[in-house]
Amino acid sequence: MSDATSFVRHDGGYEVVPLRRDKVAIGVVQTPVRAVDADNPEPGIKENLAYLLNAIDKAQQTGGRCDLLCFHEFPLHGFAPWDLKQYLRVSRHPDGPEIAAIGAKAKQYGCYIALGCQMLDDDWPGHTMNTQLLIGPDGNLIARHWKQRNMRGMAPGGEQFTTTIYDVYDRYVEMYGLDRVIPVERTDIGNISMSSVQFEPELFRCMALKGAELILRTATGGCEWDDMRLTAYHNGTFVTSVNNSIDVERTNPYYFVEQAPKNNWVGRSSIFGPRGVVLAEAGIFETKRRALIDMAEYRKAHRIPDVHFSLYRHVYEDYRERHDPNLWLDHVPNTKAEAAAYLKDKVRWSSYWQG
Repeated sequence: MSDATSFVRHDGGYEVVPLRRDKVAIGVVQTPVRAVDADNPEPGIKENLAYLLNAIDKAQQTGGRCDLLCFHEFPLHGFAPWDLKQYLRVSRHPDGPEIAAIGAKAKQYGCYIALGCQMLDDDWPGHTMNTQLLIGPDGNLIARHWKQRNMRGMAPGGEQFTTTIYDVYDRYVEMYGLDRVIPVERTDIGNISMSSVQFEPELFRCMALKGAELILRTATGGCEWDDMRLTAYHNGTFVTSVNNSIDVERTNPYYFVEQAPKNNWVGRSSIFGPRGVVLAEAGIFETKRRALIDMAEYRKAHRIPDVHFSLYRHVYEDYRERHDPNLWLDHVPNTKAEAAAYLKDKVRWSSYWQG
């Protein structure tokens, strides 16, 4: 779709490609988060990759085959309070051996595999992007969906600094076009959008308006189950939510197993149907959950959301974002503390997520 083309059809429909079969089997695979040593990441990433490949085998060999397997935000490298140099070391390249190995598993089972990863890009030296990956049944990486924005104000004195679309918005649009800001992949199991963004319902509404049928959401601790469910409830789409499991084999050197009780810190990975119906839900342990959805039947009646935008346009047009986009174009902070200091005089108001 070019930028000259309407992003939203005006007849309530949306573009699709033919389905491989009427019913589509979706699996969410809930595994632990294991942070690698960012100063020497390769041994840890090799171990995490082997764990992930084995999890794919177990998921496809028990409890029914899946057309789509969804993993959490960081199965290859985990996460920790790293600085930028460390992030750049743990980040992976789209042409790297890890992505190829996962692709070989996708080809072996004829399925799609979705997962998150910090990614490098030759066009963006010095940047690391939180990215959702979609690997196709031919083994090829068919989509890289950048995180649209980081949540600001999660805690005083520290800000996430990995590069998102919002941080480099103008250059991103110049390079890839407006359609790739909120992309939709039209596949033979359904129209897929992916993101690790939390607490921004407008983003997922836009995915649905552009024709997303499967919204794949990931997290690594701290996600709220109701936020995930309401994406399906308000937009009439299928939604997968994949969080990390409790790790029964090792402790995390950076975080307690369960933190911030007001958040569902571990577990509850789920598959939701339209109107927020819970099709599958996990507990806190490593596991797989599967749901079989009738995509062909769904398409017969499904239309994009009915939004009365005339009621809201004047408010959105009058709104100014808390901080402007593009602030990472000329400078990428090296630490969370540096990012907070850098943003201090660039925000219009303070708002801390954790009270």
